[in-house]
Amino acid sequence: MSSFSRFAALAVTALLLSAAPSRAEDSIPGVPRELLEDIATGSRVLADLGVVDAFGHVSARHPTNPRHFLMARSIAPAQVTANDIMEFDENGEPVDAKNRAVFLERFIHAEIYKARPDVNAVVHTHSPGVVPFSVSRTPLKPLYHNAAFLGDGAPVWDIGKEFGATDMLVRNNAIGRSLASALGDKSVVLMRGHGDVTVGPAVQAAVFRAYYTDVNAKLQAQALGLGSDVTYLSAEEAAKADGVNMVIMDRAWVLWKQKVQIGK
Repeated sequence: MSSFSRFAALAVTALLLSAAPSRAEDSIPGVPRELLEDIATGSRVLADLGVVDAFGHVSARHPTNPRHFLMARSIAPAQVTANDIMEFDENGEPVDAKNRAVFLERFIHAEIYKARPDVNAVVHTHSPGVVPFSVSRTPLKPLYHNAAFLGDGAPVWDIGKEFGATDMLVRNNAIGRSLASALGDKSVVLMRGHGDVTVGPAVQAAVFRAYYTDVNAKLQAQALGLGSDVTYLSAEEAAKADGVNMVIMDRAWVLWKQKVQIGK
């Protein structure tokens, strides 16, 4: 090989290495790449389904340091990739920000993980279907089987009752603790004039619940608009249906994931 050919080969190799993402730089110690991909996928799925727009976020508990959690830098959900995921401590502060902007409402996630050791994923949305139920006296109830998790209740948290007139944002740990307390042992909590939070044992479950909370809210509003009594799932029906959903929700996840990957 001539000296020119060797130089050209070295130049091409250097270019490829500089263009390729570094797995070492992008990784978070103790966190499987698959979990980072799940958080990113969940964000893009909820954007694709119209549950979030430019705002909203998905997080997961750190698998080897359960006091910490993982969430994207401040970016629109539809744009989140695995490389955008950051590690946060138990108070919602970034472990290594690297000059990246972070979500103001990260305290929602921090305080729920503290209060709920059973929760491994949290989703916050400004769901257009849900917001009307956060400002009315009509409780959100499970209308059909996919939203059976609502059978345990969907409490409404009103930031003004404890903190007075605010900008409606969960901008510190004290407000986050109040929200987590209102959530209690439920899967969903509505935020008055703001949106909702869903939780689950995994990202897939929290995303599933975020989507079907929105769908159920829209269907319930339609049913109430018919002007007659609405038949909701009984407590027993909801419990049985939710058990089935937890087993088969991977079918929905695989479909949703495929759609957002095709659209990349």
